[in-house]
Amino acid sequence: MIKVHHLNNSRSQRVLWLLEELELPYEVVRYQRDPKTMLAPPELRAIHPLGKSPLVELDGQVLAESAAIIETLCERYDRGHALSPPPQPLDGEERRRYRYWMHYAEGSAMPPLLLSLVFSRIKSAPMPFFVKPVARGIADKAMSSFVGPQLALHLGYIESELGKHEWFAGERFTAADIQMSFPVEAAAARAGAARPRMQAFVERIRARPAYQRALEKGGPYSLLG
Repeated sequence: MIKVHHLNNSRSQRVLWLLEELELPYEVVRYQRDPKTMLAPPELRAIHPLGKSPLVELDGQVLAESAAIIETLCERYDRGHALSPPPQPLDGEERRRYRYWMHYAEGSAMPPLLLSLVFSRIKSAPMPFFVKPVARGIADKAMSSFVGPQLALHLGYIESELGKHEWFAGERFTAADIQMSFPVEAAAARAGAARPRMQAFVERIRARPAYQRALEKGGPYSLLG
């Protein structure tokens, strides 16, 4: 049995979705974030030293990191390559794009989204009144000079790429779309109608029966907390 250590409002929702797409049986162990700090509970550290989610137990081993988990599950269970590129040709376009987007999701797309969240929380965090102008000034400067431009750059890039293909790896849905779902949903929630291709992607994935079943198993989630 595959065991998923599932934290609410987290990337582990993608793992549940993948398992539903693969039609595999699995067990969900639920954890809740601290309502004040939004951090994962210390119990997760008993499973993995970093105490983060997603974590998957498979044959006595603990798998961590979303892309590594997704790639491992696809290599093991997606024998017909319904959700992943076939092994040949090694330099195939779908294979190249699949690998790229699988790692772009966390390596490039998520950092500016998370920084945007951090600085917005700094501006609204409780603090002495005489500190607030300084903290807000620093946060505004960071957003305007670095985070904001980086966010716009990546959102524009994703929007452009979705204009080339309906799905990230090409003309068919793959696990790369599952991996990219978290940053795209988070970004689309902020970009609104300004990014119609991203909005259309979100509508397509949310219409998938496996996506809907995963939400029933994992519960609704608020992106980026």
